[in-house]
Formats: sequence, structure tokens, C-alpha cells
Amino acid sequence: MTQDILLEIGLEEMPAKYVQASEIQLKEHVQAWLTEQGLEHGEVSSYSTPRRLAVTVQAVAESQADREDEVRGPAKKTALDENGEWSRAAQGFVRGQGVSTDDIYFKEVKGTEYVFVLKKTTGVSTTELLKEWDKIVLGLNFPVNMHWANHHVKYIRPIHWIVALYGETVVPFQILDVETGRTSRGHRFLGKDIEIKSAATYESQLEEVFVVAEQTKRREMIAGQVAALATQKGWTVPIDEDLLEEVTNLVEYPTVLFGNFEENYLDLPADVLITIMREHQRYFPVTDAAGQLLPFFITVRNGNDQYLETVAKGNEKVLRARLSDGEFFYQEDQKITIDAALEKLEKITFHQKLGSMSAKIERVGKVVAALADRFGFTADEKADVQRAAAIYKFDLVTNLVGEFPELQGEMGYKYALLQGEKETVATAIRESYLPKSSEGELPSSKIGALLALADKLETLGGFFSVDMVPTGSNDPFALRRAMIGVVRILINQGWELPFDGTIREIITLQENAGVKVMPIDETLNQFHQFLGRRLRNLLSGEAVRHDIVEAMVGGETRDLSQLFKRATALNNVSKEEWFRPTVEALTRVMNLSQKLEAPCAIEEELFENESEAALYTAITQVKKSYKAATPEEKLALFKSLKQPIEAFFENTLVMVDDEKKRNNRLSMLAELASVLRSFANFDEIIVK
Repeated sequence: MTQDILLEIGLEEMPAKYVQASEIQLKEHVQAWLTEQGLEHGEVSSYSTPRRLAVTVQAVAESQADREDEVRGPAKKTALDENGEWSRAAQGFVRGQGVSTDDIYFKEVKGTEYVFVLKKTTGVSTTELLKEWDKIVLGLNFPVNMHWANHHVKYIRPIHWIVALYGETVVPFQILDVETGRTSRGHRFLGKDIEIKSAATYESQLEEVFVVAEQTKRREMIAGQVAALATQKGWTVPIDEDLLEEVTNLVEYPTVLFGNFEENYLDLPADVLITIMREHQRYFPVTDAAGQLLPFFITVRNGNDQYLETVAKGNEKVLRARLSDGEFFYQEDQKITIDAALEKLEKITFHQKLGSMSAKIERVGKVVAALADRFGFTADEKADVQRAAAIYKFDLVTNLVGEFPELQGEMGYKYALLQGEKETVATAIRESYLPKSSEGELPSSKIGALLALADKLETLGGFFSVDMVPTGSNDPFALRRAMIGVVRILINQGWELPFDGTIREIITLQENAGVKVMPIDETLNQFHQFLGRRLRNLLSGEAVRHDIVEAMVGGETRDLSQLFKRATALNNVSKEEWFRPTVEALTRVMNLSQKLEAPCAIEEELFENESEAALYTAITQVKKSYKAATPEEKLALFKSLKQPIEAFFENTLVMVDDEKKRNNRLSMLAELASVLRSFANFDEIIVK
């Protein structure tokens, strides 16, 4: 007979941004435990609210299945003594397996007879196994933890109750001073304590006390209520998915309501209004059909639909104070000139090891100048990007950005226009912060892309040069995001960049400014390792095979746009019949070419057979067509090399005693290997 399982961990309110990840982690831990214990079971479901993490498992077997394993012991000649009696080795073996010598039988394995026994293991009851679930609860990891009372255990928030049921029976275990039971807690204000009967009734019983335990259901309730209110009022409500997820994890019983604010606040820039409502108050802004903001907002209450007018007035009062601050800051900021703002940046530290914000701006300007030349910018484009680079951080000292850091760049754009800067310059200021996340919006302008690229490269070069490389999950300066931004910008713009030269220039700039830097070669090594890990993540996200990812990351990384195209092309043909034998032939060339100690000019008069000459001709033809070919065309060229390579190795001994002939052949293979490595490290590709 099977029974359902329920585990609920009751907590003080968790930070909303960690609720969903914690729910997923709990489910994964439970699934892993079930597999490890060999317990047959049905569907595993998970739940979460700000005050609880829970999981249910359907149809869990009463115990582990009994097992009968065949266990091999010593060889027959060791198991029997000269009199044909069981030796100490045999007796010790069966004793260790819990059987007797009567259970021994012999089987031949690769020509040798061995002792075997059948070891029977009785499955442990599920009730007994579940007593170890304290390890699952305490085994969860969180980005933030806290102590409480005098307990030594750290957890995301204090644990107040634990429900653990197998069927309708409580599973007994204890964590700190909290013992398991069947008592859960309803909504903090509307609900009450409730005795959970079983896993099957968990959701419905909680709903009776105003708790919607399933996150997806709460999310759908909020989205549905927002849509209904928008339809009723004739509004348009753009749904920000991140905000929707956060609000979902702030409430246990959601009810949507709306409020309003004075129309004069609509004179503020839309970005200011949206940031205040969305980022600080967790409100959904409201627009008309044309996308223009209206003096209304939608919010979500953690409760029912009683006294909504009172709740709305409270929210309006809080928002009005925020908007009043925003209006004051906006007016005051317009009194600050760009030059005055830049002077203040001299007193703001970018990082104690890397100097002031002004020093960073100066370094970025020099990187911008070098990259603009490299990427063929026109004189006008150079002038615009240099102006943008000289002022792009000025808004950091404004009141609005000081109060609402999310507006950096956005306010730089608006204030730059108000002070007469060109649209291209203002746009570059805004886009210098992009992308703001690993998959976020990229700069749309060429000038903005260059400034964003230079800013991120200077940040990376700076922190790497003073040995501040992210470790583990710790990344306080968002260097992983910066590197992904560099990669995505280069790919999007189709720019080719020699990283070594650029990073060397950045380190030299810092060294000249008195920054104590690490040896350049060590910094470059760490930089490339860090870049390689980001490339691996991005390529894996494109569903590129693991071995092909390694083949690409280990090769040339100057032209990242082409690298991704080459990876895709390789991945697309990896299952075709010709792929395996061709890669095997190319790998043989690459491996053997490494034996060349001193490259030499290839002399055709040293060729001894037609296969040798034919391969050299094929290599020459490939090199002639290679540069202008697409990745797919390059792979077709490599495919055409399979037959001449195989014929060459079949008819030619490369490592002959004659040094001139040996080096001539190795040089020819090295010439081909150089072309191959410009595409990928084919010897990393698994074809067996």
C-alpha cells in the first residue's frame, strides 16, 4: 500500500526574490533523496509563500524494495585450500555478506573462476527513512542566512513550525527547538492555525485560512485580476514579469486594487514615475492605449477585498510623498551644470584600489579612442563618442540618481539633452549601462555600443589587474555580467577585438596612474579563463554540444561573432555520417603536427609519392578559399580533406629518419593544423 508525503517548513517572511529558487531547491533535494533511497513514488509537487516552503509526494511505497545482489568474492583457487576446504578468505567473505559457505557458487569471469553469493537485503520502511528528513531541511542553501535566538544554525529566516506527514501519520523529527507535527498556520491576519489531515488536503485546507500555497496559482490570480481591472477601466497595464514574480512572492492571498495620484506629477519624466512606482512601491503603472502614463497605479494587497478604499488611500499617501521627493529632486538637478557635476566626481571613489570616478572616466576615454580607430569610426562618430565618454557618469552626483540608483543613465540622457548635448551623445550615455542583465537590452547605437564596451573592458581590466577576480557565487562588482555584456556587444556589432592588446593597454593606464597591479601575463591568464567560462555558459545556452563548446573555447577568441557561428555550424553537422571520419582525420593531423620542432619552408621536390603531393595541393586550395568562406563552407572544405589525408597517412611515413623529409612533412601538417585551429580545436571533439 502506498501513502502520500507532505513536508512544510514554516518560516518568518522570506525576501521575495529568494522564494521561488528556494522552492525549486527543496523539490530537487526531495527528488534526489527519493532516488537515493530507491523509493518508488508518484508525482512530486512543490509550494511556496513568503512564510513557507513545502513539497508533496504522491503514492510513496511503504518501504524500499527487497534486493538480491550477486556479489563476487575471491578466486576459486584462493577460496579453497590444498585439502579442498574453505579457506579463511572464503569464510571471511561470506561472513561479511551475512551468508554462509553453503551459499557459495562458482562462475567464470574472463577465464578465471570466482566465488559468488546472492546477498539479500530487506528494504527499510519508509516511516523509518523519513526520520532523516531533518537533513533535507537543513541541507538547503540560501544566498542570505541569519542566526536567531541562541541557535548555532543559520537559515534564510527563523523556522517556526514543521509539518511532516506520511499518509495521515506525523513523521517524528526535530530541528532545534521545533518538533514536527500537523499544525500549519494560515494567513497572518485573516487565518488561523490549522491541522493538516494529509498531503492530499494540503492546498484546499490552506485556502480555507486564506493561503494560496501554489505560486503559479497566485501569479495567475494577480495577472487575471489586473487584466479584469484594466478592462473595466479602459486602461492598458504593461506587465513587467520580474515585478509580477516579486509581488507573487510577497503575498499569500492576493487581491488587486488601484489608486491615483495628482496629474501634475505626470510632468516628471516617465522613467522617474515608473521607477518610483515599480522599483520602490511594487506598483504596476497604468497607461492609455497610446502608451502614455495615466495618474493611476495598480497594487496587490496581501489579504481579501475588505476595506480596499482605506488600503488604496494608504498607498496613495506613500506614493504621493515619493513623487513629491522626485519632483523636488528633478527641479534641483536642473540647476547643476555638467561641468559642475564632473568636478564632484573627482571626490567620488570608484574603488579604493583603482582611484576616483574621474580617473576611471579618463581611462575609459583613452580606451574609447583606441577602439574607435580600430573599428573604423568616422571623424564625427569619434567626436561624439569622445564627448560621451568624457561626461557619461555625470548623473551619478544628481539628486534623483542618488535617491533612485536605478535611474543612472536614464537621467544622464535626459539631463544631457536639457543642457544642449547632441542626441547621439545623450543616447550613448544611456546605453553605456547596457546590458543591465545577462540577457538584457543591448545598445542600439554604434556610439553607445562602443562606450558600453569600453566601460566594461576598463572595469574588467581594472579589477583583474588588482587581483579581485570573482570566486564562487561572490561577485560584488558584477564582473560576470560585465564580461557577458562585452561578449554580446561584440557579437551584436560584429566587431573583432584582440583582447590581449586592449587589456594590456588598460593595465598600463592604471600602472601609469600609480595603481599597484599584478604581472600582466598573470592578469591576462585570469582574464582568459574568466572569458572562457562565460563563453562556455553562453554556448551551452545555445544547446551546443559540450565537446564542441570545449573545441571552440580553446581556440581563437578574437572574433566572437564568428566563434558562435562556427560553433553552430559544427553542432548542426555533428550527426552527419561524414563528420566522425573527417574529425578523426583532422585530429590525426593536429596531433602529429605538434611533433614539429622547427618549422621550415615546404619543398615539393622532397615529396616521394602522389599522396604527399595531392595532400599539399588540397591544403593549398583550402587556404586559398578559406578566408572568404562562411563557417558552413569552411566545414565543406575540411570534409574535402578527409580522402587526401587518409591516403597520405596510408602511403607516407611521416617520422622517417631523414630529417629534411620528416620536417618537410611535419611542416605541411602544421600548416594545415594552423588553419584547423583557427576554426576549432578539433582534437577536443568526441567522435568515439
